[in-house]
Amino acid sequence: MSSFKERVFSGMQSNGNLHLGNYLGAIVKFVELQQTHECLYCVVDMHAITTPQDPLRLRANIREIASAYIASGVDPKKNIIFNQSQVAEHAELAWVLNCVARMGWLGRMTQFKDKAGKDRENASVGLFDYPVLMAADILLYKATHVPVGEDQKQHLELSRDIAQKFNNDYAESIARNGFGDAFFPLPEPLISGPATRVMSLRDGGKKMSKSDASDYSRINLCDDADQIAQKIRKAKTDPEPLPSEEKGLEGRPEAANLVGIYAALTGRGRADVLKEFGGANFSTFKNALVDVAVGKLSPITAKMRELSGDATYIDGLLREGAARARGIAAKNMSAVKDIVGFLT
Repeated sequence: MSSFKERVFSGMQSNGNLHLGNYLGAIVKFVELQQTHECLYCVVDMHAITTPQDPLRLRANIREIASAYIASGVDPKKNIIFNQSQVAEHAELAWVLNCVARMGWLGRMTQFKDKAGKDRENASVGLFDYPVLMAADILLYKATHVPVGEDQKQHLELSRDIAQKFNNDYAESIARNGFGDAFFPLPEPLISGPATRVMSLRDGGKKMSKSDASDYSRINLCDDADQIAQKIRKAKTDPEPLPSEEKGLEGRPEAANLVGIYAALTGRGRADVLKEFGGANFSTFKNALVDVAVGKLSPITAKMRELSGDATYIDGLLREGAARARGIAAKNMSAVKDIVGFLT
């Protein structure tokens, strides 16, 4: 059996307007994983252009994502931080995997159906093929673990299917080239924590999103203390006081969301939070949540602004990260070419 070194890969799309859901659902996990794993954290700018982008805004967004990683505590010396488009092997491997993946697999991807809507004939090929590029991102580095949100879990399952089919289709060549019985690992999802799915502040049944028309539906990482406080105090709730036990949150999505956010920001469980605030009215709880959110997010926001304003520093850091990433990517891509029969 082939054995693979544990390695984490994940990325965020450079569409701008990072919010609390991005921070709690992904970046907090990035910071945690760097203590135990070799990690690559990518700004997936090639994925971003599957929908129309303003080129100048895209560059600013790439720097914003990189700045958010660092401001939140991701160490650029210990980890590899880079943007996808600077490592050409991502696109190169994606083409090989396009020839392994099947149309039927991609046709079942719910995110394409959601994003394309009823006008699928006018959706870009890139939007349809997005999951194969995601598979290439992960498999290019032989990543064994991928922190993902619930909405990306189906794409990771597809990455596993593509890896398995490549290993099966090229089994003889993989063995002949000295890679044992598998070239690619089957990456495992890492979905954990009290706030893997942060919901809208205006509707507890909808995920917090940058595309929501109401800015009051989300806390942006660029919001100042006054904006954070105002959004939390205006967040939708219900007339009942907070329950003392988690079971009391059933059927109360807005209450559950705010309790989950408080728990995630303080590193506590929801049961522990309810033990403290059970019976309190929402005005009391919201004031406590404002203090916690401002205390946690304001330093990150300030550091992000400082870093993203220094384009020379961020661009240099991304170039250095891309060079380190290519050190892994080029070796693995060369092996893929040998396996599939290309002249090298």
